[in-house]
Formats: sequence, C-alpha cells, structure tokens
Amino acid sequence: MNAQMAYLLGMIVGNGEIQRGANETTVVIEIPHKKLETEFQKDVGIYVKASITDIRQIIEPLVGTGLKFSQSNNVSDISFTKPNEDYLMREIMRYIGNATTHANMRIAPEVFSFTTDERREFIRGFADVTGYIRRSNYFFMEPQYRVYFEIPQNWELVVDFCNLLKSVDIPVQNIDWGHPNMRDGNLKKYNEGKPDFWKKEHQVKVWAIEFEGIGFGVLHKQEALDYFANEHKIYIEREGKKVNDVVHRYYWELTRKRKEKPIHPGEDDPIIPEEIRGKHFNSWQDIANELGYNEDSKC
Repeated sequence: MNAQMAYLLGMIVGNGEIQRGANETTVVIEIPHKKLETEFQKDVGIYVKASITDIRQIIEPLVGTGLKFSQSNNVSDISFTKPNEDYLMREIMRYIGNATTHANMRIAPEVFSFTTDERREFIRGFADVTGYIRRSNYFFMEPQYRVYFEIPQNWELVVDFCNLLKSVDIPVQNIDWGHPNMRDGNLKKYNEGKPDFWKKEHQVKVWAIEFEGIGFGVLHKQEALDYFANEHKIYIEREGKKVNDVVHRYYWELTRKRKEKPIHPGEDDPIIPEEIRGKHFNSWQDIANELGYNEDSKC
C-alpha cells in the first residue's frame, strides 16, 4: 500500500461506481458541486478543473494516461478503464469485494491496518467526493463551523468511516442519521402526509478545526476549510479557552441531556438495519453506539 493508492480507494468508496465487463472494468468517481459558486463567489467549475490537475498528479502514476475527466453544472467525473487482470484493478477489487457503487461499499478491514499517513490519505480521498464545508453548516451559532460528509443509505459505511476517523483521533461531532427519530423526530412531516420524508442520506459532521489536519485536495473546499476553521479558532481563543478543550471530545466523553422523542411509525421500516429496526431512539449517539461507533469500537 502507498498514499496514492489509499487516496484513490477513499475516492472510490466515497463516491465511486464500478462497471464490470467481460474483459475490462471501468471505474467512475463523481465529485459533486451542488453549488455553482464557492463561499467566496468564485466559479466552482473552474476550481474543480484546477483541482483535477492536482488529483491527476496523485493517481495518474497508478492509473496511467487513460484517466478521463468530464464536467457538468453539478458534477465532475473522473474515470478510467483497465483490463480485469490488470494489477491495479485486481487490487481495487480486492479492497471493495463485489460492491458496485458507494451505496453498497464498505471500508475494508485491511484499511484500518494502513499506516496513519495512509489512513489519512484514504480519508482525504473520501472527503474530496463526499465532504462539504460552507458558512451555513454551523452548530447553533456562527462561527462554530463544521465539515459534513454525505453518505447514502449505507449504514455500515457510516460506522466504518466514523471509526476510521477515530483511528486518526478525529472525533465525530454529530451524525444526522437517515432515521425517522432523527430526520422527523417530532413527526411534523409525517403529520403533513410525508411519511417517508426521513429517508435521506446520512450526514457525518466534524468540527472544521479538527479536519484541518486532513484537509481537502479539491481547492475550493480547502480554501473554505482554512477560512472557517480559523474563524472558529479565533472565536474560541477570544473566549479565553483552549481549542482542544472545546472541540477535541468524543460523544461518550460528554454529558448530555435526555429529551424524549415521540414514537414514529417508520421505526419498523425495512430500510433500517435489522439490528436496530423496530427500536426507538432519542439521540444520534444511541444509534451510533448500537451500530458500532462507540468507546469500545476497534480501529
């Protein structure tokens, strides 16, 4: 394993698709834009094109000259095709198994045995295709800014990713689970006739300051991360506090208030993993604990 391969694997697991053929396999990796402009009123497309140059320098030595790039208003694609027997393709398949998209991929147990630097590169690759940092994503009030990672209805991948962050000592600040008790905790949407409103992607949230040690390869994301992390740092220090004392804490180290949520009819939905299906939860922490992101989880 090396840092370049770890980064590529992170991108594939984060937002990749595997198109298998009889003799060749194509890997497509999406970098979503969501917005046409960055937080600083600059064209996202131009930034991503510039970022692709940097990304190419990381993964082209692995892939070779067959790396393709295409772009629309909302997404940029990187793709490459290799014979099924090619060494790189066999290595990729070894780590992702029979998965075909990020919706059914897992982080292989072997990844947790990578060196710390390689794990960090995996996380950076994952973040470049799933992570967002913007002014609106703060905790209660500005400037308590966070990075968030969008993961589809792939519950296992959420836990894998949280534990990989834990392995490099980055606490998760919040998980916005695609679960009825979290996404429609007061049954507002259910009572409006939208019983499936809660079936959304999961969002893993990390303090921007904590993620500075990993960073993004996509330029406009890194620029926003630097700015918002620094704003939060200044705010904490002006309060006369130490940054680590405020942000570097895992949920099991915190005292929290218990607030009872009403029972939601969607708690029995088949989309919910069997081990927690039919159970009622009052906090994201309780779901995380049951699914395997907790103080005792092995990294």
